[in-house]
Amino acid sequence: MKHLVAIFFLLATTLSATAQQTQKPVLHGKNWMAITGKPLAATAGAMTFQKGGNAVDAACAMLAATCTMWDVLSWGGETQALIYNPKTKKVIAINAMGVAPTGATPEFFKGKGYNFPPEYGPLAATTPGTPGGLLYMLANYGTLSLEQVLAPAIEMAAGYPMEAQTANSIEKNKEHIKQWPYSRKVFLTHPGEDREAPEPGEIFVQKDLLQTLTKMVEAEREALKKGKNRKDAIMAAYDRFYKGDIAEEFVRGSKEQGGLITMQDLAKWKPIEEEPLMVNYKGVDVYKMQQWTQGPVMLQALNVLENFDLKGIGYNSTKYIHTLYQAMNLSFADRDFYYGDPYFAPQEPMKGLLSKAYAKERAKLIQYDKNNPSIGPGDPYPFEGRKNPYLKLLKERGYEMDTSKRNFAPSHDIRNGSSMNEYQERLWLGTTTVEAADKEGWVVSITPSGGWVPACIAGNTGIGMSQRMQSFVLDAKLNPFNVVAPGKRPRVTLTPSMALKDGKPFLSFAVQGGDTQDQNLLQFFLNVVEFGMNVQQAAEAANINTNQLWLSLGGMKTDDRKPKPGHILLNSSTPDSVRNELKKMGYTLSFGDRTSGPINAIFFDWKHGSFWGGSSNHGEDYGIAW
Repeated sequence: MKHLVAIFFLLATTLSATAQQTQKPVLHGKNWMAITGKPLAATAGAMTFQKGGNAVDAACAMLAATCTMWDVLSWGGETQALIYNPKTKKVIAINAMGVAPTGATPEFFKGKGYNFPPEYGPLAATTPGTPGGLLYMLANYGTLSLEQVLAPAIEMAAGYPMEAQTANSIEKNKEHIKQWPYSRKVFLTHPGEDREAPEPGEIFVQKDLLQTLTKMVEAEREALKKGKNRKDAIMAAYDRFYKGDIAEEFVRGSKEQGGLITMQDLAKWKPIEEEPLMVNYKGVDVYKMQQWTQGPVMLQALNVLENFDLKGIGYNSTKYIHTLYQAMNLSFADRDFYYGDPYFAPQEPMKGLLSKAYAKERAKLIQYDKNNPSIGPGDPYPFEGRKNPYLKLLKERGYEMDTSKRNFAPSHDIRNGSSMNEYQERLWLGTTTVEAADKEGWVVSITPSGGWVPACIAGNTGIGMSQRMQSFVLDAKLNPFNVVAPGKRPRVTLTPSMALKDGKPFLSFAVQGGDTQDQNLLQFFLNVVEFGMNVQQAAEAANINTNQLWLSLGGMKTDDRKPKPGHILLNSSTPDSVRNELKKMGYTLSFGDRTSGPINAIFFDWKHGSFWGGSSNHGEDYGIAW
């Protein structure tokens, strides 16, 4: 009888997972698809497609629009993108992460009493990456001019109706904003009044940003007049931003407020086109950015989970939740110690970390009757024929786990004075994502970020500086690959995703939300591949999150970042039977009404020659297709 009940439960959970009614409809299109974090920004993508642009043009237009709208990012932030090129039939990666500026050393920050670089202000800033990434993508893979692609963003900078989400975030953070004169000038449109931030629906004008974007377009126009080709004209705008008068004002404004960025830092920085990392999961090739992001953590988790019959275990059954949690803990423990900038020594052991044999050994560590609070980094070096030089360091570090209160939310996503559940607010106030595809075969997935409210604006540029320096460590015991150094990229949480099947695009997907990004993307992918959900169902389905990892964002003290073992976020719909079983296994439970994360995704329906779009039911993520 018990066996019959178990079979019925597995059938019921599988059926409910694949037949669920979604809160938002699937998006369909056959010519193009544009999805991002704001309706107006999705419209910018649609406008660009209607001008005859391809998916890269549209993605760049949406990126520019979201930055201009402060969709929890700004023009001074960072961009990481995966692009499928239908001409070469390959996935490429665009690394447009800024770097630590001159003078950014462990000694500098420790001298100020910090255990990590600060969360806010000019000392949190890496060099801007988003403008360079956008211009590089557009010049090399787009078809339109910069003037055409920036047209919606320029119109927005001249004045657009601000939505309540951003307007209220500014008001909540106005005491931070008042520290920085240029931020105060831009954001606090009603100084001295009870509400100093813009009101929802108010036309928000950014004169300085408008001037900056106009200067970039002027540089392109001047280059074209001189006979330069399209690509060189776009790169003339690049030079004006990173080497010309825009750069001069950016540096001046940063230094005035205590920042470290120099003209040489800007001039030396360049976006990099890279080979993405990839693993095959049951016939599907899954692509991620390199190890300067957390992206490979999802690939490691997939390798571990390939050793289990997930479909047979049953969607969101106790055993499924436990297996996912343990696989993610194993992978994040490696992320926390081994990931860093591949352009700096030492060399990360990625071959070993992504090997199937290593994953099989790691999978053996999963205890089936309880959570393991002592999971630490493994030793991937033997799986690539090397000896681990950090065994002594790992022993010195130990696996101490903090038991004090800590949130799932990156602290930049938590707003003081809110009555809203902090985790729920994180889902709404993460960064943003950009997804685009066209009938010619171009596919783009971007997770841009940085320069979120409260941003320190650099002089009269209108550009908010990044806060990504906080993702560095100052102590090699935490991660010898991610110690801050001038010219180095921090290991970031930002992680666009793409999957190919039979050599053709299968899924393009991304999500916001700090350390939860690859947790939610992993489950989204499994929802589609293992449980047959469509992209909208998978984007809304109940996920879990682990807090048994080192936080990448928030807090300048070590205790602010330490793992919280056994703490798990579950969906409020989780049955009492599953809750009770998880408690017996040593888990501490938290709940949320929507736990899938704000995922945006495109599925490629080769049978019918169409696109299926999924845009989460969180916040204002929105898609348009034709």
